[in-house]
Amino acid sequence: MSGRKNICNTQTHRDSFAYLSYEQEEMKGVALHATLEADFQSFIIAFTLLDEKMEGLLNTGEFCCPICLDLLKDPVAIPCGHSYCMDCINDYWHKDEELKIFDCPQCRQTYSPRPVLNRNCTLAEMMEKLKNLEVPDGSHIYSNGVPGDVACDFCIRSEQKAAKSCLVCLASYCQNHLQSHYSSPVLKKHKLIDACVNLQEKICPRHDKCLEIYCRSDQQCICLLCVMDEHKGHDTVSAAAESAKKQNELETTRQNYMLKIHSKEKELLELQQAVDSLKSSARSAVENGEQIFREVMQSIERRWCKFRDLIRDQERAAESMLQTLEQEITELKQKRHELEMLLESEDQIHVLQNCYSFSSSGPPDQPFTIATLSDFGKVNDAISALRMKLEDVFKGQWLRIYQAARSMKILHCTVPRIRSEFLYHSCPLQLNPLTSHKDLSLSKEHREVTVRSRVQSCPDHPERFDYWCQVLGTEGLTGCSYWEVEWRGMGVNIAVAYKNIARKGDSSEAHFGYNDKSWSLFCYRKGYVFWHNGIVHKICQPGSSTIGVYLDHRAGTLAFYSVGDSMSLLHRVQTSFTQPLYPGFAFSCYGASVKFRQLE
Repeated sequence: MSGRKNICNTQTHRDSFAYLSYEQEEMKGVALHATLEADFQSFIIAFTLLDEKMEGLLNTGEFCCPICLDLLKDPVAIPCGHSYCMDCINDYWHKDEELKIFDCPQCRQTYSPRPVLNRNCTLAEMMEKLKNLEVPDGSHIYSNGVPGDVACDFCIRSEQKAAKSCLVCLASYCQNHLQSHYSSPVLKKHKLIDACVNLQEKICPRHDKCLEIYCRSDQQCICLLCVMDEHKGHDTVSAAAESAKKQNELETTRQNYMLKIHSKEKELLELQQAVDSLKSSARSAVENGEQIFREVMQSIERRWCKFRDLIRDQERAAESMLQTLEQEITELKQKRHELEMLLESEDQIHVLQNCYSFSSSGPPDQPFTIATLSDFGKVNDAISALRMKLEDVFKGQWLRIYQAARSMKILHCTVPRIRSEFLYHSCPLQLNPLTSHKDLSLSKEHREVTVRSRVQSCPDHPERFDYWCQVLGTEGLTGCSYWEVEWRGMGVNIAVAYKNIARKGDSSEAHFGYNDKSWSLFCYRKGYVFWHNGIVHKICQPGSSTIGVYLDHRAGTLAFYSVGDSMSLLHRVQTSFTQPLYPGFAFSCYGASVKFRQLE
């Protein structure tokens, strides 16, 4: 009755009764055909089960639902003869309810109105028997495979490596199970690709159609229905054409990488030769220095032994003078005591009467004492002179030796002084649209960015900034690099950052200049402000619309310049960079724009 109502609702001819009768007869024929097909399929299944059971080679993949890839549950046959689980085909057709056109997931034959589904009891009984004969869970062994290979979805007892995956069936097939796609006229139309694990990623999640179109506006793959829906009016091309274009671009990038690798390998060879030469020279310097210092120490040791013997010879002579010297010391101490008493006396008369008994120069020394100590003092003077000379060597000559050793560097970085020298290090840069905030609009070449109101729809991406209005470049920079930017508007931030800077949320960890992973120069009409790790440095210089950025990654130098008739240094950073740096821009108001200048 429901089928008759649907037919009446879609009747557009005047002779509704005649047309209805014709449709009913046609539907009866279709139903009869479906019943015959189902009975024949049940017969084939029974015959196959018997044959497989006898040989012990049962393969349940032939009796799986093409949608869920599991054994048929409540099997139903649609007019074209293909069988599905009742829930699977109902869910599949539910998405086409508004279009009033329903198709077979396998052969794509269309029906209108929606066919009435009846449970195939014979096929259901065979499925129950098949379940009882199914191998237990965990017995599926992937034979002759290696980790990373894709398994055939229809091999049960001994899984084989899949040769191809079907984007229509959403299943992978080994060579044996793939034969039906080569022999069946209907299956020949299916799109086969190299075996792939995540087939669902190649299907549109909204329309369940193959991703065959690429939307350049949103930088994502879409299906044909998406072109007429949410991507209507966008710049779209076929996925094959865009893939070919990207591969050409990647080939150019690969060539650039090859040139860089060749250049780096040449530098490595030169550096290795320099290191080998340095090692040889260093080894010779160490050996020569060790020999010289050893000879110096041996010479000093020999002379010390002679000096020591001389001192011991004089020691015996000095002992004979010991008593005399001790007596002199005793007398001197007595005189000192008398002087101290006189100094402490408060009797002025006593002081005046006794002060003349003391000589201002003290008691005279014995001549022989002066002569003996004079000879010994000359030796000490000579030793002191030698010590002073040695100290001069270590303080003066040794410092020059140390500085000469430190000046031995393999790599010498010359800081550019004029613009032509900076341009020698210029590099072409582009912005990465996957990192761009939704309020930012990138040019076709991805070299210019403008802040606009949020009128475009951008898919979310792990690399995209979702709060701060920022964008990063495509390539991380190492070595020496120079680029120039032109900006317009109320103000922009010209920055560099590590790739692992945060992208989500409003925290300082994702904001250029407010963390230890980024450095940012804010440019506005009246001047500049430099930010790093939340610390601000104000720069009192006239504003310029063209800024040059120089990076020497190895030396840890980052410098910003005002570019005009001459190069004017705005701010320089001297640090140690631990990762490649990505250029970036940040904005705080609409209408501002910035672009990379094309440098010759």
